[in-house]
Amino acid sequence: MEIFFQQIINGFVQGSVYALVALGYTMVYGILGLINFAHGEVVMIGAMIALTALQALLAAAFAPVLAVLLSLMVAVAVCMALGYSIERIAYRPLRNAPRLAPLITAIGVSIVLQNLAMMIWGREYHSFNLPFASTSHHLGGAVMNDVQIVIVIVALVIMAGLMWLVHHTRTGRAMRAVAENPAAATLMGVDINRVISVTFMIGSALAAIAGFMVSANYGIVHYYMGFMLGLKAFTAAVLGGIGNLRGAMLGGVLLGLIESLGAGYIGDLSGGFLGSHYQDVFAFFVLIAVLVFRPSGLLGEKLAERA
Repeated sequence: MEIFFQQIINGFVQGSVYALVALGYTMVYGILGLINFAHGEVVMIGAMIALTALQALLAAAFAPVLAVLLSLMVAVAVCMALGYSIERIAYRPLRNAPRLAPLITAIGVSIVLQNLAMMIWGREYHSFNLPFASTSHHLGGAVMNDVQIVIVIVALVIMAGLMWLVHHTRTGRAMRAVAENPAAATLMGVDINRVISVTFMIGSALAAIAGFMVSANYGIVHYYMGFMLGLKAFTAAVLGGIGNLRGAMLGGVLLGLIESLGAGYIGDLSGGFLGSHYQDVFAFFVLIAVLVFRPSGLLGEKLAERA
């Protein structure tokens, strides 16, 4: 039973990160109908920038908590600028092109960002150590540390804030209008280019926060870390219903739980033949099952529609 509770906690922590990244996928798809496969690399860039900024601030004798907050803010700002640049340079010229063209471009942008990060930060793994101790807490035989608690709480607050933004602000109404009918939104005076740029920037900010979270949780950063994380977050978005914000949140948490429970029990279920390092397989089993049995996902609908 202790293993079960531990895996549930791990699943919620992991799922919170997946949900934040999946929101970036689902927002862009809901408005443009585009799968931004470079989104995982934006997560990686956010983590790398946060690490570099944190090291520089600590070397300048900033207080640990202030250094962490400032490094996160720097990562968010850089990723928002990166998201805007990707949309403006790589995707906007192809907005009226056949769907295959922006998809191939997204893969190309992903490869470019990976190699750029490799040239700047190198191929090796980098330690991401927060400048203060993290206390462990025992919950029903399971262990959860301060970092994991903060990850879950911050993710919930951000997701609630995003829902409020989309459904109760002028920017959110514009986003839903563009998602529903771009031509009609233009006739009503909505600046589509601005809305799409803002959407990319919001998604990139969430990616930066997710990159910081996953790096703080696992204690490492690597130029290739965004690839698998991005694929899993895309799977989470498809599971919940890509284009639906609530679906992305639900899909992220569910995928985290499925992966975590699978990693905890796959050894017993396979008689020791498979180990916990096969947990990535579960994400793609889920993706295949969803595409076969429910292609629209659990809550499949467009961003503009209210659940």
